[in-house]
Amino acid sequence: MSNKKCDLPDQSWRAMRKGYEEVHVPGVKNIKQETLIPIADLPKWTHDAFKNMKSLNTIQSKMCNVALKSSENLLLCAPTGAGKTNVAMLTMLNILGQCRKKRVKLEDDNMEEEEEENGEDMYDLQSFKIVYVAPMKALVQEVVKNFSKRLAAYGVTVRELSGDSSLTRQQISETQIIVTTPEKWDIVTRQGEGRAYTQLVRLVIIDEIHLLHDDRGPVLESIIARIIRQVETTAEPVRLVGLSATLPNYADVATFLRVKPDKGMFFFDHSYRPVPLQMEYIGITERNAFKRFQLQNEICYEKALVQRRNDNQMLIFVHSRAETGKTAKALRDLALERDELSHFVREGGATEEILKEEHANVKNADLKEVLTYGLAIHHAGMGRTDRELVEDLFADGHIAILCCTATLAWGVNLPAHAVIIKGTQIYDPSKGRWAELSPLDILQMLGRAGRPQYDSKGEGIIMTAHSELQYYLSLTNLQLPVESQLIKTLPDHLNAEIVLGTVQTLSEAVDWLSYTFLYIRMLQNPGLYGIVNSANTLKTDPTLKQRRLDLAHTAACLLEKSHLIRYDRRSGALQSTPLGRVSSQYYISHASMALYSRHLRPNMTDIELLRLFSMSGEFSHITVREEEKLELVKLAAKVPIPVKESPSEPSAKINILLQAYISKLKLDGFALVSDMAFVQQSAARIMRALFEIALRRNWSSLTKLILAFANMVAHRVWRSQSPLRQFKNVPEIVSRKLERKSDIEWARYADLTPSDIGELVGVPKMGRSLHKLVHQFPKLELSAHIQPITRSMLRVELTILPDFQFDVKVHGYVQLFHLIVEDVNGEVVLHHEMFALKNTSAEDEHTVIFTVPILDPLPPSYFIRVISDRWLHSETVLPVSFNNMILPAKFPPPTELLDLQPLPPTALGEAAFVKLYNFNEFNPIQTQTFHELFKTDRNALICAPSGSGKTACAEFAILRMLVTDPRGKAVYVTPKNETAGHTFDSWKTRFGSILQSDQVVKLTGETASDLRLLAGAKIIVCTVKQWDSLSRRWRQRKAVQAVSLCIVDDLHFLGGDVGPSMEVVISRMRYISSQKQQNGGKSASALLRMVGLSASIANAREVGEWMGVPSKGLFNFSPKVRPTPLEIYFQSFDQSSFSSRLMAMAKPVYNAVVRHSDGKPVIVFVPSRRQAQLTAIDLMTYKESVGEGSFASSNKDPNEITDIISSLREPALQQVVTAGIGFVHGGMVDSDWECVTNLYKEGALRILVCPADLCWRLREVAHLVVIMGTETFDGRERRYVDYPIADLLHMMGKASRQGIDTSGKCTILCHTPKKEHLKKLLYDPLPIESHLDHYLHDHFNSEIVTKTIASMQDAVDYITWTFLYRRLTKNPNYYNMQGTSNVHVSEHMSEMVETVLGDLEESKCCQINDEGDVSALNLGMIAAYYYIQYTTIELIASSVTAKTKTRGIMEILSAASEFSTLPIRYGEEKNLQVMARNLTHKLPDSAQFHDANTKALILLQCHFSRKSLSTDLRADQRMIVGESISLIQAIVDVISSNGWLKPALATMELSQMIVQGLWNKDHVLMQIPHFTKEIIDRCEGYEGDEPIESVFDILTLEDGVRNDLLRLPDEKMADVAVFCNNYPNIDVDFNVQDADDVVAGDPVQMIVTLEREVDEDEMDEDEINQMGLVAAPLFPKEKREGWWIVVGDTKTNSLLSLKRVSLQKIQKVALEFIAPEEAGDYNLTLFCMSDSYLGCDQEYSVPLSVAAAESEDEDDTDEE
Repeated sequence: MSNKKCDLPDQSWRAMRKGYEEVHVPGVKNIKQETLIPIADLPKWTHDAFKNMKSLNTIQSKMCNVALKSSENLLLCAPTGAGKTNVAMLTMLNILGQCRKKRVKLEDDNMEEEEEENGEDMYDLQSFKIVYVAPMKALVQEVVKNFSKRLAAYGVTVRELSGDSSLTRQQISETQIIVTTPEKWDIVTRQGEGRAYTQLVRLVIIDEIHLLHDDRGPVLESIIARIIRQVETTAEPVRLVGLSATLPNYADVATFLRVKPDKGMFFFDHSYRPVPLQMEYIGITERNAFKRFQLQNEICYEKALVQRRNDNQMLIFVHSRAETGKTAKALRDLALERDELSHFVREGGATEEILKEEHANVKNADLKEVLTYGLAIHHAGMGRTDRELVEDLFADGHIAILCCTATLAWGVNLPAHAVIIKGTQIYDPSKGRWAELSPLDILQMLGRAGRPQYDSKGEGIIMTAHSELQYYLSLTNLQLPVESQLIKTLPDHLNAEIVLGTVQTLSEAVDWLSYTFLYIRMLQNPGLYGIVNSANTLKTDPTLKQRRLDLAHTAACLLEKSHLIRYDRRSGALQSTPLGRVSSQYYISHASMALYSRHLRPNMTDIELLRLFSMSGEFSHITVREEEKLELVKLAAKVPIPVKESPSEPSAKINILLQAYISKLKLDGFALVSDMAFVQQSAARIMRALFEIALRRNWSSLTKLILAFANMVAHRVWRSQSPLRQFKNVPEIVSRKLERKSDIEWARYADLTPSDIGELVGVPKMGRSLHKLVHQFPKLELSAHIQPITRSMLRVELTILPDFQFDVKVHGYVQLFHLIVEDVNGEVVLHHEMFALKNTSAEDEHTVIFTVPILDPLPPSYFIRVISDRWLHSETVLPVSFNNMILPAKFPPPTELLDLQPLPPTALGEAAFVKLYNFNEFNPIQTQTFHELFKTDRNALICAPSGSGKTACAEFAILRMLVTDPRGKAVYVTPKNETAGHTFDSWKTRFGSILQSDQVVKLTGETASDLRLLAGAKIIVCTVKQWDSLSRRWRQRKAVQAVSLCIVDDLHFLGGDVGPSMEVVISRMRYISSQKQQNGGKSASALLRMVGLSASIANAREVGEWMGVPSKGLFNFSPKVRPTPLEIYFQSFDQSSFSSRLMAMAKPVYNAVVRHSDGKPVIVFVPSRRQAQLTAIDLMTYKESVGEGSFASSNKDPNEITDIISSLREPALQQVVTAGIGFVHGGMVDSDWECVTNLYKEGALRILVCPADLCWRLREVAHLVVIMGTETFDGRERRYVDYPIADLLHMMGKASRQGIDTSGKCTILCHTPKKEHLKKLLYDPLPIESHLDHYLHDHFNSEIVTKTIASMQDAVDYITWTFLYRRLTKNPNYYNMQGTSNVHVSEHMSEMVETVLGDLEESKCCQINDEGDVSALNLGMIAAYYYIQYTTIELIASSVTAKTKTRGIMEILSAASEFSTLPIRYGEEKNLQVMARNLTHKLPDSAQFHDANTKALILLQCHFSRKSLSTDLRADQRMIVGESISLIQAIVDVISSNGWLKPALATMELSQMIVQGLWNKDHVLMQIPHFTKEIIDRCEGYEGDEPIESVFDILTLEDGVRNDLLRLPDEKMADVAVFCNNYPNIDVDFNVQDADDVVAGDPVQMIVTLEREVDEDEMDEDEINQMGLVAAPLFPKEKREGWWIVVGDTKTNSLLSLKRVSLQKIQKVALEFIAPEEAGDYNLTLFCMSDSYLGCDQEYSVPLSVAAAESEDEDDTDEE
């Protein structure tokens, strides 16, 4: 105790009696009369919270303004019962007030504003959370009840979050006020995912903050310090409100809470008690225990009698449940003995009657005995009805004296005139002995004395041992300062901060200590905290830095000794270990962790496990008392697992209690019950922690054992008992019967029928419900597909199918499973990950893909186990046998990088060539490959890590071609559009100096224009897809045959999505080259040289052989040899949920930037667009919070930057750019993108944050690359998938600025299970496999159309050219092939070809005759021509009917397979659902929102309605709209081959709608840029000579009239003019050849001439070339006009002929069709339909008279 003497107020007096001493302290009268604030004066909307109150009381009135109308931190010290809850309520209303949605009415708004009623929609409930920290569970529930009721009107949800209740993500997001205990809040916020809770917290209320003095004080210090530091780092304000009883050093607590003394600190002394309290202290001097007990009862009786004479009720608080009954009986006996019963119950009164009546309903024996005497007992162990009865009777005054435990003081508000605290010692299971009551409890109990409505004063009597008298006098007279207890538990709290990442060095730890209450008290009272010679110390070190350093260092050393952290004494760095993370997450002390890690063994039995458990530090204070030994011996005989130690050992006691708890055994002794409760509460945590440790050590059998134990504790079921006991409602008798039938295995229960089960338990009625339970028991079916990737790595694709009834009531919203792969002996965990099964997808099949190492020598099998996290016996095992597995061949070693003299650019010889390079020497890789590329014509393959300057190697080959082959063409093919763009830009400018402007081209994807470009070019840059579609018809296309150099970049994409197309293109080029050699002999133009560029690949030799590369031309460098060395750092995170993992990464990303970047530029890659913005903002706030300013560089003129910032569109971007951070994303305006990347290049921004999917589009490089997470959400699969490895390599390649940095750095933050796998992939060369076997259909189809494949044999030969063929024998298992012999290979290939051709035949793309000859059909030709997947063509052909309208065509279009790869991002399903509600056309009933085709349909409709979309969706929409045009043309062709007219016209209209972004029923003028509804209304209302109906009418208006109608500024007018002048004005002329002698059934020829009305003389050459370009602001690509010329018969809905033409100036088209079969006069229609503009279609009627055909025989004679 820190207070030696105590000054009592005047008028106090003492008296000595026999065996005890009394001290009387009179109550303090409440003298001051303050003005009270009536509730009516508060704002109208707050009244709902104060129903049934007239006014605030004194304290509340004083604080009302600060609490309700400001956001200052508050500390309120006031006596118990002074109405602190309402002050808390005022602060909550302050937050609600900030979130009120303003609804301004037009008239007289002040009045209206006030009159508003409350309602849910009035408040933005999603924008805030409030946390209320209360010290006891009982109190938490009380607070939840109170606030739920009072805030219901505001729609606010209040939920409890305490030891045994945790909330799901869903619930947290729906809750506004979280009421919790300090420990629980600490656990929540010390995990990284706590940010989910804490991000929106705006107010934290800490009740009873004087608990700082208690043993639980350190927890409060830790959470408050954490909140204050969080406020400083994130700059998001959180208001702290402390409520406390009266305490002397409240100023210190105020400083700790960052309260401003003049504004937020309120102190009210005892005079503010609602009822003054008169105190008596009784110090008992009696030594003998028995006599002391008697004496206490007698004193109680004396005091009670005094109260009864004045007709007052009283409460007697005792400290155990049994004691309540004993005390009540003792009082009864004394009253009987002295014949004074009438004082307790008046004879013949109403009370006597009522008590007798109620007596009959009482269940509790003790209560029954005393109730009729006017006495009662109350404790938490009584039945609910009994407790409520007692509370009601006491409140009505029928019970005179109530003996109760402290729960009554906390949980139920029952005041009495007088309160006796009988003895101040309470049994404390956490210390294992009797301890003094906490001051908090004492004050709470005394707070129940005095009934505010009736009494003028209350009386409190404390009975205690004489030795403690002084302490209680100080306590209740405000002279006991609150001290900090943090030092005792400092290591554990420090560990939590290290795990959280808020403390990472010793100096940060010292800084963290300065936020604690400990520090504030150390400055005030240094002596108490072990600072010797305090006066001097404070002089030399006023901030006590040295003392804090000592504390932090000692704590760090302790943690290091327990292996919880790594402590580098030189640099002071503190780094968390997996053990440390477990300790923090499960709240386990460092001492216990050290003990566990010492004693855990991989093959422990349950006996040893329980012994280890009972040795935990958590239980070190539990002792065995004499009176318990007998019962423990009895229990030891009953529990199932033998206990070795004698029951008098504490560890044996814990062991026995835990087993007794699981066995549900009944206990007698009170102390044993509370010990058992304590053991059981800690057991769940400790078992989970042990489980995590075992898992981290990869000990399989121990992991399973501990998980089983954790669940046994949770369910109180032994493993040997029936699994059905885990359901709540199974009767004991049924479980017993099931257990006796042990011959039936649990697995077989699922196959039994309800009646079988009923018979089994002998209760036929139970059959149905048991059957239901058996099928609700979590059970999964597994199947695995394994593929060896290398000799040491196995890829497993595990399919999980839930096989049970998912019921949210039983299973919650999500069930967790542990997926464990173990070796053949079941001892080692080779891989572990969590699998979460959500209730929304409980029916679906789930796929999990992971890699496991293959051990050497090869074991016979592995086991995949999926074990439920919460259910015993829910475990599925899948053995994976390796008997037939053939491992892939060994990979050859990489090429050595030779130590050569670097070549200068002059080695190229020609001066013009040397100028292309602005550096002095080539790097080692370029030097080593130079001779092979520039001096020979051999094929070559260069594999080196990204960022090694491979593009220059390609340039050597191009320069060689330019020198040796004047007619040569070089094609550069790359899988990524972005790479093509970068390369083209670079070559266009650089090669521009030696070639003409049109000799370096980039293909567009439009066949016609590409062929033009190809003809004149020397260097062609294109993507794989573009080159594939162009080179398909290489036999007809001379320009393709003229190619003499083919460079393929990024070859390692062969293993990715584009792989199959890439493989086909290369195989085709090799084939062309072999054909050229056969035909052209050895001339230079006959050669086709192949050069491949790639990242390091493991099987480069096969790739080389396939591409025809001789061994000299093969350079495969190891990933480790980079021109600038790269240091890679991995950091792994355990959080299983993706979002919490990202939150946990936020600070480490910042630390990586600070630690590794040395002030040089940094690029951070993040998983999504949203994350890019969040990360940029986080980096900015962390930097500002440390007080180090920003990352902006000083070398740029601030004014210039301000100008640039103001030009940016996005507000978030403007904000971070000022701090020297930029971010980019896919939906960004191009100007913003340019601007940000330029600032980064110039060095004005030091950090660039970029979503991972844009890593190819980003050209910039950095010194440090941080990859934040290595997976991203895939909405189609509804799970998180890993980044493609090529992307990761590319991101890593950004980490070195050539010629600037001597080394680059890369930090990768990933999920723990992925770490080893990633290391392997990134450090070793990539193994590449072919995926062509899954994508053969479309490639086969195109080759059939070009007649390359004309038979089955051709198809097999075609495959032999592919890479797939080379890999089949090398890694047969990967391709589902069982062996490597020739027979195996040929069988496999024939089967593959038959399957593919069979599918094509089924979808009517080709036909196969009996000889095996293959020929193309119409659908196949359409698919090949438009480069469309065969599945799409099949779908179109089967869906279109003669009656299909625009809406139907739109649905068919959106269902195309091309759109099935659209990304569906996280949370997008919800947005799409919202958008779907107000579409013009409702979605079909079968639409699923996680389906990409549904998304395509929604976005198409939004395109026509011109709805604004989020950035991501806009990018997707552009993709859909751009792809649609070729699909539409295909649909038209399919329809026309069926000869249907109306659907064809509908499809053509859809094409116009897509290009212009309008519905076909919208006004035609809406196509004109900037036209709005208003302008069109003005045009329609225009009363000139001619109505304004079409675009031409706008052109013909007078300027003045036009300006008046449009009212647009000049620059917008210019856009209108451009559109109107481009709008096609076409003359159509037609004539039918030999119209007079058209004979039925004969072909008819018709010539149609289209001519554009333009004035050519006034146009220059550019303008003429620009003719036919479409003005379509909403169409993402450049588009040229196309026209469909259609002849049809509208009556019969038949389409006779169709041609599609493009038109510059004039175009002649010949249409041919067969005349109708029957003679007569026909009226056909000629349609001229645009594919790009609405409203310019033309139709003409074509009269046709058909003569009858002559009869057959006449024909015959003619022919003869």
